[in-house]
Amino acid sequence: MRQMDLTLATVSSFSEDQARETFERIRWPNGPICPQCGSVENITKFRPPSEREQTPSGGARAGVFKCNACGSQFTVTVNTVMESSHIPMRLWLMAFTIMCSAKKGISALQMQRQLGIGSYRTAWFLCHRIREAKKREPVASLLKGTVEADETYVGGKPRKAAGPSRGTGEPRKRQRRGGGRSTQHKTPVVALVEREGKRSVAKPTIDATSQTLAPILRAHIDKGATLMTDAWRGYILVGRDFEGGHHRVDHGSGEYVRGEAHVNTAESFFALLKRGIVGSFHHVSPEHLHRYCDEFSFRWSYRDVKDSERAVIAIKQAEGKRLTYKQPKDTGGLPVL
Repeated sequence: MRQMDLTLATVSSFSEDQARETFERIRWPNGPICPQCGSVENITKFRPPSEREQTPSGGARAGVFKCNACGSQFTVTVNTVMESSHIPMRLWLMAFTIMCSAKKGISALQMQRQLGIGSYRTAWFLCHRIREAKKREPVASLLKGTVEADETYVGGKPRKAAGPSRGTGEPRKRQRRGGGRSTQHKTPVVALVEREGKRSVAKPTIDATSQTLAPILRAHIDKGATLMTDAWRGYILVGRDFEGGHHRVDHGSGEYVRGEAHVNTAESFFALLKRGIVGSFHHVSPEHLHRYCDEFSFRWSYRDVKDSERAVIAIKQAEGKRLTYKQPKDTGGLPVL
């Protein structure tokens, strides 16, 4: 398949038929495949109304295929995150392009304004379905080489306690705010970043204890890898599992780099994630945080390719995934703040 120009300037001028054909070329570069039986032969494409004689009975809408092997009818959206959507295909293509090129993300409200979508709820669900397409779980291949592991805390500041009314003369009590791992008002997020391969995985967690961190590291990092962390004790036991060794830097004593030992790459990932949350989304609730982590992990893993290539990869990953409106909430044991 030839390289496609999926820049916003290009796709915004596409007609509905051009957008649909673009999705078809990306998903089926060698011709349509029946999502029911997997057949690649004996598939008939119904002619769109513009190419048929207009009859009183009408006919099939544009983009419909029929598999003569199993008798099922399908379009390019079947068995993807776009299935059963009433959003035009050209808007789907523009949304994929925007969310794959916006380095710090784009809010659903901005997406609604930019694409002219009728309701905020529709734009919000559209963005979550594209984030579902970007998700890569389980990891296609384990992270290898030198892998950095670190955690951060995402969430707003706790609200101030109600103070005395004006004019009482009583001093207003100041509320103490915890920081770092001592906070109780934020959600921990652990990030695993591969240095050489440049892939990343980010997961919200209940806490940063060894019982929580160890299964995540074992599930996503190859045993032959070299693990780099800070001095947090939650990494000590699981660090013994990796044949490449476990190197730690002690931030508490002012040590941030010791030879090849550091977690600066993971902290760079967190910088983008937090800037996206603070600058674009402003607030992300714990039950939806995992989807935003998937979005930023995807862009980080493919940050060295062009925006057009990144959009093509995301569209390909949309196959075999579904997301209904009631599904995005998934606390996974996280505290609902």
